[in-house]
Amino acid sequence: MDGTFAVIFFIVGLTDTYLNECATGCFQLREAPARVALQLSETYFQQDNISNEFYASYDLARSYGAFQPVIGASATSDGDLWLGGGAKWTTQNVIDGPFFVELSFMPGLYVQGDGPDLGGPLEFRGALGIGYEFDNGATLAVLADHRSNADLGDINPGLETVGLRFAMTLD
Repeated sequence: MDGTFAVIFFIVGLTDTYLNECATGCFQLREAPARVALQLSETYFQQDNISNEFYASYDLARSYGAFQPVIGASATSDGDLWLGGGAKWTTQNVIDGPFFVELSFMPGLYVQGDGPDLGGPLEFRGALGIGYEFDNGATLAVLADHRSNADLGDINPGLETVGLRFAMTLD
């Protein structure tokens, strides 16, 4: 990742904030549904499926404009660990009905187990997902993400995951 995904994330989120939130305060603190999510994914390195990943995240019960803070942690079957925090942008304005599109961007720390050398401990995780929101606020989504050091290290091979995420709201 050379930063392109981060630029897209911020352009989309800032545009949405400008168009839909600025009438009442662009980055005013707002309530948002707090969610706990669990995700199972396949992990790819250099286009080869190398392991499975378990990912858990928590969406904080607030947003700033179109951005909702999120924290997450993952572990692969190779013993690799990742822990990070950032923001996500979600909209139901792209597809009619209870469907949504989601982007997220999260810097985090990577601890290599038996998996690949990603070039350093600072790894940025960008995700794109499409999902369905149930009447009770729970969601089911298919997500793909890319993790890399944004060319901050000597090497930057990147790692991808494709997974299924279930999230439930906390009341």
